[in-house]
Amino acid sequence: MLKRLVFLSFLCCFFVAQSQLQQDFCDQLEAIKTLVKKEHFKPKPVNDSLSAGVYKLFLAQLDNKKRFFTQKDIDLFAKDRLQLDDYIANNDCVFIDKYSNILAERIENAKQIINSFSKSKFDYSGKDTLHFAPEGSYKYLNNNSKTASYWSKRLRYNILFELIEKDSVIENLSLTFKKQEKEIKPKIIQKELCKLEELQNRKGGLSQFVKEAFLNAYVAFHDPNSTFFNATDKTTYVNSLSNDQLSFGIVTSKNDNGDITIAHITPGSPAFINGDFDTNDVIKSLQANNVVLETYCVSIEDIVAFINDENHKTITFKIKKQNGTVKDIELTKIKTKIEDNTVTGYLLKDRANVGYISINNFYSDFESPNGLGVANDVAKELYKLQKENIDALILDLRFNGGGSMKEAADLSGMFINRGPLSIIKYANGETFTIKDMNRGSLFMKPIVILINGFSASASEFFAAAMQDYNRAIILGSPTHGKASAQLILPLDEDLQLGFSKLTVEKFYRITGQSHQSVGVIPDIILPNLYDNFKTEERFSSYALDNDSIKPVLKYSRLKALPLENLIVKNKIRVKDNSAFDAVKSLNKLIIANYFELETEYPLTLQNVHIKMSAYHSQWELFSDSIENHSYSIAVSNTISTNEVLNYNEAQKDVNESILNNIQKDIYISEAHHILIDLLNLNITN
Repeated sequence: MLKRLVFLSFLCCFFVAQSQLQQDFCDQLEAIKTLVKKEHFKPKPVNDSLSAGVYKLFLAQLDNKKRFFTQKDIDLFAKDRLQLDDYIANNDCVFIDKYSNILAERIENAKQIINSFSKSKFDYSGKDTLHFAPEGSYKYLNNNSKTASYWSKRLRYNILFELIEKDSVIENLSLTFKKQEKEIKPKIIQKELCKLEELQNRKGGLSQFVKEAFLNAYVAFHDPNSTFFNATDKTTYVNSLSNDQLSFGIVTSKNDNGDITIAHITPGSPAFINGDFDTNDVIKSLQANNVVLETYCVSIEDIVAFINDENHKTITFKIKKQNGTVKDIELTKIKTKIEDNTVTGYLLKDRANVGYISINNFYSDFESPNGLGVANDVAKELYKLQKENIDALILDLRFNGGGSMKEAADLSGMFINRGPLSIIKYANGETFTIKDMNRGSLFMKPIVILINGFSASASEFFAAAMQDYNRAIILGSPTHGKASAQLILPLDEDLQLGFSKLTVEKFYRITGQSHQSVGVIPDIILPNLYDNFKTEERFSSYALDNDSIKPVLKYSRLKALPLENLIVKNKIRVKDNSAFDAVKSLNKLIIANYFELETEYPLTLQNVHIKMSAYHSQWELFSDSIENHSYSIAVSNTISTNEVLNYNEAQKDVNESILNNIQKDIYISEAHHILIDLLNLNITN
């Protein structure tokens, strides 16, 4: 009788907990619906159109490669396709459990299937066929037999791939294949199981992942830059755009055995000061506030989330050293400079003395409204470069995904003599012109700005402003095409339900035109490895439309740059440059073998080897052309940087690597050539 009472008590507590979780999700969904309607730049009505769109995005987040759900599951889910808006309107959240439960079953089923292969012998005779198709054409599997076939082929292909990567000589592989296959098979199976357990072990559990995926789908239906954040997501995002953060100074990675290891220790951080941490140490567990996270088969994202959790100011790291000893080390976070969020100036010398600054993102001090960020850091480096008498400047915004619009405006103001920079449009249709109010500029000499398809948002703001004023030559490939700004807003006053990063305004060029879903088009376009990868915003579902507004009528645009002359010289150089030819060839190779690959062949060692060898030989041929290209530019540090390096031995190797990478970068080299051409034309603005 006592056991029965205890059991009933347990069930009661379990259902109360489940009921509370269900209510929390309902509260989140209601709050995010209200917030989007009130704050989003262009909120959409909660109707069948929203239901269908959210349904599609939701399924893609749960199973984007269509390897878990079966067609039977999708037929069951399809009943919700035009009902989600009704569930939301009626505050009916029970529907979410169906997706959580079935996904959990399918992942567990996949684990059982994969485990079963441990006891069976794989067939590499060619009886089975490997099929490759573009991701957009994937179909859901019809039944468990098809699911088992999928995992069997995937594992066999991965085994062959690993063996060929280790030894590409087919004669050697054929002689020792049985022995090597027997040795590597358990490792490949365990690695695949570990990936599935990462899904199961994610922070908050699989059920929480499914709920947050739905909240994400709801806001993403309004535009691809709006998203739901839990508290840890929000902290991680804000930290990525700050110039410093509360940190332990540990960067993690995952080794081939699935262990979480220390990849880097930030100088001056708690881990660095402690002295007991080394790169390649294995992190066995993390403990904070009586919560323990065992790290095996846990994703890097969950490790980062645990470390960045605002409540985890002190963590005990269980570390396994290279010699096998295990230590428990307690660390407390301190304010640490984010290494990626720094800028350094370099000198490029070849017929002209050119300064070079790479800006990774538009970071800022978000804790202070007047905080100093990237613009201030660039000003400092520019001052050092000007002391070295530079004739021109290269600003590198490639792969800069954006950040603080205030910093982008401040940076723009450094290079023009007062005037409008951009036009902001709010949800109510009102507009506001962002202006640089300061007379004069810090640098009057020629500038080239490097951009590519991953330059977005604040990067585009800056590049567009410089282009509209004829202040710089924009070089590279069209940018991402994001002309919107987001705010992180809480779902509730108590900050218990989470946050949403919502698009609240669009920004336009002072010409009235928008680069939304179009990008900033360079004055001079160069071949790019990522051309036609379809990563730009216009290829995202529900991207905001491109439109235009009334332009700013008065601003002091500088005289036109001699672009026609410069383009002629550029085309001659690019045509004669084998490295740019190799970039174009590599681009076509990647597209053909990844994005558009549609082929099938019998599953044998020989066939996989033929396909891999053909790809690798072409890759090596083209990449060698880029790597072995002759470079005439001498790259060096400023006097100021060299003085700092004299007292920092640890940074000298890193610095040498940076100097080498700059020297071998064909885009920086071409930017330098264009500036020499411009200087030779004796053009001054």
